[in-house]
Amino acid sequence: MERPVVIAAGGTGGHFFPAQALASVLAARGRRVVLLTDARSSAAKSEVFAEVFVVAGAGIAGRTLFRAAKGALAIARGVAAARSILKRLDASVVVGFGGYPAVAPVLAGRLLRRRPVLILHDQNAVLGKANRFLSRFADVVATSFAQTGGVPAELKTLLTGNPVRGGILPAPYEAPVERIRLLVLGGSLGAKIFATLMPEALALLPVVLREKIDLTMQCPAGVLEAARAALTGGGVPAVLAPFFENVAELLKEAHLVVARSGGSTVAELAVVGRPAVLIPLTINADQRANAAALAQAGGAVVVEQGEGAAALARVLEELLMSPKTLVEMAAGAARMGIVDAAEKLADLVEREMVF
Repeated sequence: MERPVVIAAGGTGGHFFPAQALASVLAARGRRVVLLTDARSSAAKSEVFAEVFVVAGAGIAGRTLFRAAKGALAIARGVAAARSILKRLDASVVVGFGGYPAVAPVLAGRLLRRRPVLILHDQNAVLGKANRFLSRFADVVATSFAQTGGVPAELKTLLTGNPVRGGILPAPYEAPVERIRLLVLGGSLGAKIFATLMPEALALLPVVLREKIDLTMQCPAGVLEAARAALTGGGVPAVLAPFFENVAELLKEAHLVVARSGGSTVAELAVVGRPAVLIPLTINADQRANAAALAQAGGAVVVEQGEGAAALARVLEELLMSPKTLVEMAAGAARMGIVDAAEKLADLVEREMVF
């Protein structure tokens, strides 16, 4: 039997969507694909993977000394378990997608005498903490941005792009005429602030502009009704939900997107080709780098969260009053999109496979 490809991934959708996309392509090509994930992740329930193993793992960054020690012990147990699994599988390649669920499998692969090729994929314009640590053990890093910070100079790299969810495809952009479809996406960590920031910013827009907006906004359940009341009071019709299943269709229909700037969000904006106002998480260097890259390509305007509703309102007014600018930004975003990222990453995996 052919030695399998092992994918090490879990955590939030930003890490797991690309892993699922790669697995789907490899499986369609007849490759045996196995998932290694950790117990905290919902990835173990993914229907994409026929073979799933759960190993221990924990983050250690930003913790107290005691909790860091417990996290290190959990990782050590995970490495031992992953090593046993990889040896039994006789893995050909291990592909780590960042985050702590990838740490134990990649380290375990390095410890095997008959070891697999170790590939890291990073979704951001600067290597995440886990991948920065793991890069010293990897054979190659697949990047999502043409310029990726934090990659060791001696390490082999290849620009593949960031694989996106199914249904995310390029779509022609048409500037708004009568109605303006505004889409707000917060991601797994950053949606709560939009529940207050967006109503405040929209209330500052001229009435003639505000009355044209049809808003679709991701909003956590705990603050959803308060956000709805604020938007209704400001005269903005809105569809609010904690999560949207039809993101591909919403992106296709949007005239302008307001979002955080996680790797998957930026990749999806670029593939579809949609103008965006990006508000990076204040504590996240990865998101700042991602937002800067899309802005440099002409596809986004960056607003810092600390600048508040007034700054966001000024940017929204400038963009929504200039359809020509929106068209130019859509084209800029599309130029940065890598539509076949999953295929490029699968090609890399197959080239590196050992038999």
